[in-house]
Amino acid sequence: MTALGLRLPTGKLLELPAALGRVNRACSTFQTFAEVLRLPTRQMTKLAFPLQELQRQLTPDSRLDLHVKTFDPSLEDISKAESVFTATGRNCIEYLSSAVRLDHAPDLPHPEVCFIGRSNVGKSSLIKALFSLAPEVEVRVSKKPGHTKKMNFFKVGKYFTLVDMPGYGYRAPEDFVDMVETYLKERRNLMRTFLLVDSVVGIQKTDSIAIGMCEEFALPYVMVLTKIDKSSRGHLLKQVLQIQKFVDTETQGCFPQLFPVSSVTYSGIHLLRCFIANITGNLKTNGL
Repeated sequence: MTALGLRLPTGKLLELPAALGRVNRACSTFQTFAEVLRLPTRQMTKLAFPLQELQRQLTPDSRLDLHVKTFDPSLEDISKAESVFTATGRNCIEYLSSAVRLDHAPDLPHPEVCFIGRSNVGKSSLIKALFSLAPEVEVRVSKKPGHTKKMNFFKVGKYFTLVDMPGYGYRAPEDFVDMVETYLKERRNLMRTFLLVDSVVGIQKTDSIAIGMCEEFALPYVMVLTKIDKSSRGHLLKQVLQIQKFVDTETQGCFPQLFPVSSVTYSGIHLLRCFIANITGNLKTNGL
């Protein structure tokens, strides 16, 4: 897809990374939504609704390409969802266990969501950011790709279970296909699969295989675009438009709205928490 809808001239795009870096460092402490709400409107939008902020850079006739309002919760809804992810005496958030086979996985009655993506896509970092309001939860993050070798299960109070799946591609476990295919096909309480794509490089061949697996099994899934702090705004928007076009034309089971996130700046993290709380039945918003 061409970038004809971009407002920014090409020369200006080269000036953005340094400026964005300064903004990112300034925003990196806003882990709670109450802190975000105290920010100026433009900065709040950038952190809470990064897709809407990107849409501002499009010409009016190009804005329809992004489904920014498919999931459109109120600020109050996002605030309420935060309680689901906040560890308290009555809301225990904890690592449960790991498994290499489905019959070794914990058998829980709660709804379940899983996160899957290419090695080094930032999956464990994203989960750690989602659990930042439960600092006692240990989510192991490594700079080396392929660190996660098993399915790691986290219990989020009485609400749902979150599963960190092994990364595919480089250094994937030898039994990755059997492990993941079996889980995706047979896990009865799996509500939604979150498929992570590196926003810097876009959809790769290995991502296409994972997407094909979700489509073949008729799984409802969501595309989460990671590392949005790593690109200039112009490059990021071009990637988002290309991925959105792919979702619209090449998929059936993918949720139409993309979720751009950064585990460094927490951009998009609050909205993603709200979406998870909603689809697991723990928050009823008018956004779905």
